[in-house]
Amino acid sequence: MQAMWWQTPAQAVNQAAQTAAADRQNCLTKPTGALGDLEGIAIRLAGLQGRECPSLSRPWISIFAADHGLATAGLSAYPQAVTAQMVANFAHGGAAICVLAKQIHAHFEVIDVGVAGDTSHLPNVIQAKIGLGTANLLEQPAMTIESLYAALEVGQAAVRRAQADEADCFIGGEMGIGNTSSASVVGAVLMNCEAAELVGPGSGLDPAGVIRKAGMLSTALQLHASRLASPANILATLGGFEIAALTGAYIAAAQAGIPVLVDGFISTVAALAACKMNSTIAPWLLFGHQSAEPAHLRLLVELSGQPLLKLGMRLGEGSGAAMAFPLLQLACSLHSEMATFAQAGVSNRDAY
Repeated sequence: MQAMWWQTPAQAVNQAAQTAAADRQNCLTKPTGALGDLEGIAIRLAGLQGRECPSLSRPWISIFAADHGLATAGLSAYPQAVTAQMVANFAHGGAAICVLAKQIHAHFEVIDVGVAGDTSHLPNVIQAKIGLGTANLLEQPAMTIESLYAALEVGQAAVRRAQADEADCFIGGEMGIGNTSSASVVGAVLMNCEAAELVGPGSGLDPAGVIRKAGMLSTALQLHASRLASPANILATLGGFEIAALTGAYIAAAQAGIPVLVDGFISTVAALAACKMNSTIAPWLLFGHQSAEPAHLRLLVELSGQPLLKLGMRLGEGSGAAMAFPLLQLACSLHSEMATFAQAGVSNRDAY
């Protein structure tokens, strides 16, 4: 079988740059380790950027929007129409992620990869629609394998635009009523656990609603058991167009040598799927925050991901990642601009 583009290895981490950055950290005018996780972030970014002193100034945010057939089953606190309404809100700059994108001076784009409605009249919405939402995975596979491939390529195309713009950090976001349900079952199969272990309130279900959602999704996994032999088949059977596009984007960013800042629960499921499809991308994934969605911590542990923030957020849209981006910038600035002991004429403890 011919290899698919997503199987191409990610760019290698520059170990020499990483070592040089670690040596620099040990010479800065502070006790070793005094800046905590910020030190490790700077060292890690040095390896990804291939230079002793990394810097970040051109973040890129792509929001992928799509609907889910299972939304008609009432598994979300909001009606399916909200997806298209929120795409309009993104287009007109009214969403939280729009505010955050302006604050961090990010290029911001919205991609319709499968909204169940016409968004072509909206300003600045990229049209990449694969279908009017996925099929209802409670009854049949969410999409065909061909549709999955198309969704992965939507993510790849977003990264190509980012690369052409010389972006130095990629943030992916999602919008799609019902996508926490889809992400829960995708994550459950990828981690070989029960759906109920990942199912949470999503956009605001009450405890009874969460129990009902878990039961319906567990039944769906039984229905599709024979179709879940590979990560690609799992995504096609249970995923959403926007989750698949995120998966493709994460793989493509690592292949292009662009660090990725992953958002919350749904984005982390996409990151897990991306790692299952191409394990070489893992070093390129940084994690913006720990979501209030209960199962997000379990996903982070699975990926050995250390979240930068824990603010009780559960909005999605890439908002937690965008919120964390300034921390990456601060880590780079501290690493690059602090004086060394020798430069400052300060005695280092190693001198005694």
